[in-house]
Amino acid sequence: MLAATTDLLRLLAVPALGWAAWRDVRTRRLPNRLWYPLGALGLLTLAWDALGHLPVATVGDRLFLVRVGISVLVVVPLAYGLWWIGGFGGADAKALMTLAVLFPTYPVFYLASGAYPAVVTNVGVFSLTVLTNAVLVGLAYPVSLGVRNALRGDRAPVMFLGRRVDVTALPTEHGRLFETTEGFTRSGLDVDALRMYLRWRDTSLAALRAAPAAHRDPESVGETRDPTDGAVDASGIEGGTADGDVAAGDADADAAFDDPWAAERFLDEIEGSAYGTTPETLREGLAVVTTRESVWLSPGVPFIVPLFLGLCIALTYGDVLFGLLRALGVA
Repeated sequence: MLAATTDLLRLLAVPALGWAAWRDVRTRRLPNRLWYPLGALGLLTLAWDALGHLPVATVGDRLFLVRVGISVLVVVPLAYGLWWIGGFGGADAKALMTLAVLFPTYPVFYLASGAYPAVVTNVGVFSLTVLTNAVLVGLAYPVSLGVRNALRGDRAPVMFLGRRVDVTALPTEHGRLFETTEGFTRSGLDVDALRMYLRWRDTSLAALRAAPAAHRDPESVGETRDPTDGAVDASGIEGGTADGDVAAGDADADAAFDDPWAAERFLDEIEGSAYGTTPETLREGLAVVTTRESVWLSPGVPFIVPLFLGLCIALTYGDVLFGLLRALGVA
């Protein structure tokens, strides 16, 4: 392989981002220290390349500065803005910001079969290519999810957005419930928040399902524990299995208690908002998971996964959208 030294150094981001995508799928947690060396590498390679365009004397020099400006001054704020409005997770935004610094312009790799990436846009901002590729990969996922659900016989209004899982598997799952006791919702209980709640009251999902009426009584909550952040790999997946001393109760409705399930107490005692959970969302989610055998759950795939795939596609093929438009004679 023949390539500029800076472009070869940038390839270190591929295994790093691949590991980040794998870990984010498994745990939904990424250490902040991951981005520091990648950001430093980006600044180093960017400064190295910039020295080759000084003084700014040619059209190529000016194009380099424009492309760097778009990548750093447009893509980076865009990633931050998407995180700020809730469209991105923190790790997704940091990954895109890092790629904007690492890949402001198109790298070039020469192999025996030719030069890559094969399809280069007129704008020439590589981080934008990675982003558009990632969006296309992300859009393809609901289609594949819907086909998979249809083949399994799981047909519902949310079949293109979620998957049906056994309730007993929720302690090791990620995502958000798409169900309420009355139908479907896009703002159901986050499974990480469910784990936090179970750890807080030192119980398990199996215990709640065995005696939901008893656990609905807020007086059944004794000494509480550290809820952690709801991660699957925390010590003790659910928090405990004790609760043999919970008094038996009847199936009274939530209205029989001032604070059913001790939901308000839970949210008052913990730090943070438990992923935007409200007492009503928590109560509704608990009613669902204690009365059903399976539930619809959002796939919870972080955007860093299509971002990694978008980077891999960009480094080999190039810009998929631009290639399609060019094939149609539009670009």
